[in-house]
Amino acid sequence: MMSLRRSLIAGLAALTALSGVAAAQSRHNTSAPIDFAAEHIELQDKASRAILSGDVNITQAEMSLNAARVTVHYTGRIIGGSPQVSRMEAAGGVLVRRPQQTARSQYAVYDLNSRVITMLGNVQLVQDGNTIGGGRLRIDLDTGRAVIDGSAVGTGSTAPGAVERQNGRVTGTFSVPERD
Repeated sequence: MMSLRRSLIAGLAALTALSGVAAAQSRHNTSAPIDFAAEHIELQDKASRAILSGDVNITQAEMSLNAARVTVHYTGRIIGGSPQVSRMEAAGGVLVRRPQQTARSQYAVYDLNSRVITMLGNVQLVQDGNTIGGGRLRIDLDTGRAVIDGSAVGTGSTAPGAVERQNGRVTGTFSVPERD
């Protein structure tokens, strides 16, 4: 009984530590310039978008996003010679890195207006040695709060690159500090 209680306390402490670090993340500067590199770019001015493909790397302040393909939507307004980006949709091996936090998924949407990143499909969040997986992850860039749920997302297809349907559960592993 005592060991079960210790295990529960250790698990809750790890969960609290994970939540605390997520909340302690510094506010992301969504007004910082967005730099990108890709093998190919297709500009679709009439649709106010650009499609980046082939090993896409995007950085903004201390955050980076990597994917096979990213569609960048812009407002049509040009300020200082640059279009004003409103949304980015990433697909194919999406990786988002922030200080003390790495997230992976198959798809992601970065809404610059609401300052939220939503990641879908085989989501994995790693933070300070703790790993959590699920169907959907929402990162609030103002607060640093990360929320994962087990939403069933995907096609159920087993084709390469297809999103696998989640079983509706969030799973994870919490690191436990060494004890004397």
